[in-house]
Amino acid sequence: MTIDILRRLFVCIIVCLLQVLVFDRIWLFNVATPLMVVYFIIALPRGYPRWGALLWSFFLGLAVDMFRNTPGVTAASLTIIGMVQPNLIELFLPRDAEPDIKSSVRSLGMWHFLSLAAILVVIFCLVFFVLEAFTLAAWLYCLQCAGASALLTLALIMAFETVRK
Repeated sequence: MTIDILRRLFVCIIVCLLQVLVFDRIWLFNVATPLMVVYFIIALPRGYPRWGALLWSFFLGLAVDMFRNTPGVTAASLTIIGMVQPNLIELFLPRDAEPDIKSSVRSLGMWHFLSLAAILVVIFCLVFFVLEAFTLAAWLYCLQCAGASALLTLALIMAFETVRK
């Protein structure tokens, strides 16, 4: 158990640093930026306790928010994903699947993983950009940013999964 926590802490630090130092510098067409922190929550295993998923997602989001100077936007968005992920993963797994199976292309298959990741990434991006704008006055621009960032994030997640495969 302690090895698992230390491994997740190491991955969490790496994901946070990659998001802040690399992915936040990418801004395509003034609307799309990859938000790869959501991949950490997508990859949580099936039997992971809900309270653990919520804690990991909140503290990862809080760490990213401290570097970005966005007060609570990433933390709130990732906490919502941490709350939704355990229920959504059950929809895409077979009934006889192992209790601690990780969600990946290898374990779920390409289309099931793509569907799960797409739903979680779209929810994350919508919540993130609505909270970041904190108004619906520019709702079209907010929707463009959320859609373009979701597509870019999903493409990078799938590229990472196929390389990891």
